[in-house]
Amino acid sequence: MDKKLLSTASLVAMSIVIVLALAWPVKYNWPDYVHVKYGFPLTWGIHTLGTIQGPVDVWDVNVSSLVIDLLIWLGLTVLFQGITQLRTKPEAG
Repeated sequence: MDKKLLSTASLVAMSIVIVLALAWPVKYNWPDYVHVKYGFPLTWGIHTLGTIQGPVDVWDVNVSSLVIDLLIWLGLTVLFQGITQLRTKPEAG
């Protein structure tokens, strides 16, 4: 496979993984607390939909967790891209 094509494909794949890790919703439907959590591995956002007092629309965003999530995923992307570059390095000769 062409080196540039492999590099581009790995960047696209990691970009999709980053978007899914940050934006994938997990809904918790407890009787007195319905909420949706966002973020993996750290939860950076919680969207509360309902409480025991009735329906609500409240967002709780933890910016530091979001930044740490981004650093983790972008660091993994750089590491993965570096490994891809080293493994597809053309041999001298």
